[in-house]
Amino acid sequence: MTEAAEDRETEEASAGKPRSRGQGARTVYETLRQAILELTLEPGSPLDEASLSERFEMSRTPIREALVRLVADGLARTLPNRNTVVATIDFEHLPVYFEALTLMYRVTTRSAAVHRRDRDLPVIREQARRYAAAVASQDALGMIETNRDFHMAIADAGGNPYFNLLFSRLLDEGRRILRLYYRSFDDKLPRRFVDEHEEIVRAIEAGDADEADCLAAAHAAQIVRQIQSYIDRPTVTGIPLHFERR
Repeated sequence: MTEAAEDRETEEASAGKPRSRGQGARTVYETLRQAILELTLEPGSPLDEASLSERFEMSRTPIREALVRLVADGLARTLPNRNTVVATIDFEHLPVYFEALTLMYRVTTRSAAVHRRDRDLPVIREQARRYAAAVASQDALGMIETNRDFHMAIADAGGNPYFNLLFSRLLDEGRRILRLYYRSFDDKLPRRFVDEHEEIVRAIEAGDADEADCLAAAHAAQIVRQIQSYIDRPTVTGIPLHFERR
């Protein structure tokens, strides 16, 4: 443990406020997870226990626990030399990721139209409002965060916890991909997503499962096309990356 960390723990103990077990690891985990998802910590960045211990003024034990959780989430990776780094974005498996994401958009939205209760609608509408505010202020990180919250509110209304677990992980994994996409447009976000969200809310409110399913499928397809167009964008030099001899 660093000297600063020891002093801090001593002060907390003398003040009658000892750090609860697991609180330190949770703080480190949540801070690093947010930084990874927002690309403040870029793919491949080292997650050094000693440096993090110094930064958070904690012993290595909670740091190590937080890194284990990040690895389990797929956001970090342990190398053969036992060093830990931020996981790279797996572009090779994007097609199967998009397939799973589209399916979850559809099934959770359809389920919400069938099973939603009156108390679910204000929650969904509030998330839609927060998303619209993020778009209006061109807040890319806020948009990505509230987009996740909006679709998870819909999933909660559907009432299937297994769907929720999978969808939550897919949305979190996709946040880094969306961040790359919006960064390429200087975070000037399209208004059309706000309108699409509103249409989805109306279909859920009306209990129209087929319409909700159709809108969710179109919404997911729109996102997939945008991300694919970003990945396939021309290089800065205009030189093709694949050269064929004539």
